[in-house]
Amino acid sequence: MNLASKDISDDFPNSDKIYLNNASVSLMPSQSIEAMREFLISYNSMGPDSKDSEPFVIEKLQNTRKIIAKIISCQPDEIVLTQSTTDGINIVSNGLSFIDNSNIIIRGMAHEHHSNFYPWIKLKEKVSIKNLPIDKNGFFKLNDLESYIDNNTKLVSLSHALYNTGAILPVEEIGKILQDKIPFFIDSAQTIGCIDDIDVSKIKCNFMSFNGSKWLCGPMGTGLFYCNRKSSELLEPTTIGGESAIIYDETSLAFKELPDKFQTGFRNYVGIVGLESSANYLLNFGMKNIREKNQYLSNLFREELSKIPNMILYGPEDPKNRTSIVSFNIEGLDSQEIVNKLEKQNIVLAVREIMEKKIVRASPHFFNTESEMLQVIDAIKKL
Repeated sequence: MNLASKDISDDFPNSDKIYLNNASVSLMPSQSIEAMREFLISYNSMGPDSKDSEPFVIEKLQNTRKIIAKIISCQPDEIVLTQSTTDGINIVSNGLSFIDNSNIIIRGMAHEHHSNFYPWIKLKEKVSIKNLPIDKNGFFKLNDLESYIDNNTKLVSLSHALYNTGAILPVEEIGKILQDKIPFFIDSAQTIGCIDDIDVSKIKCNFMSFNGSKWLCGPMGTGLFYCNRKSSELLEPTTIGGESAIIYDETSLAFKELPDKFQTGFRNYVGIVGLESSANYLLNFGMKNIREKNQYLSNLFREELSKIPNMILYGPEDPKNRTSIVSFNIEGLDSQEIVNKLEKQNIVLAVREIMEKKIVRASPHFFNTESEMLQVIDAIKKL
């Protein structure tokens, strides 16, 4: 059987709901929930702070770094374990140093997700914020980016894919423009786990942040921050502890190498174990297969929506230029009302925004089925 068409819904515990809000938080495979349970039993049995537990935990953390490094094609020590996408963004925004007349380049201002907007706006007293103008889908002209870059540009910060329209930005082309001369940060919360062939060396980004609980199907409270080994020198850690630094005397200390440099305190061990299991599940299914299935489901959903009177669709027409996110409105109906009515029918979508406009966002993942898509369409027709 072609894996891209395989029904795996039974691998995900989910009562009778049709869950289409994976761009926010995804479901977890049953095997990941079981892996977390088994870890907690073993960890407690051997003594959480004992001689036996330390190598046990270290192995789990190393395994997670290895599998995430495989997914984005980097070295395991370039993966810093965090709690969220936002954590990684703040490591960069608070860790960079600036001089007079420094500037950073972002895209779309309020069209961007809050997590990749607020931390940069907070810097406006220190640096100039240059905002790339965008079209209705959130894309910008590469010529505009080139014209905005000058000798004082300290960072370009962009999302890999947009949370509202699903548009996938041409990050590899952008990386070629920056050519390792301008530090490049990517918020990839909406791509890791749902599209294939992500290679940070091809993208040429210095930093990338994403979480485990969206398309990677891991638990809440898990995040990943990719920091290029050489680029770590650009960042001053915003927190410090015995895990991240070495003290030489009472007044002198030095930060450890990656990934310890940006990690202080105990990790969310059980969450990391669940994330490792989920990432393994995705890899076994195949990232290319996930992308194909997601495209099939979203294309079907979008096509059927387009047949409904007074339907307004958002996002790129070309499926190659978007994730499985399908955003829409129905003339005469309030977006929140649509979501509320569907939730009463055990159909979970979300309200999001494109600038000031509220929209309905559906975000199917590879465990969803064609039958579910058509059931949701029927429910929308009856609103």
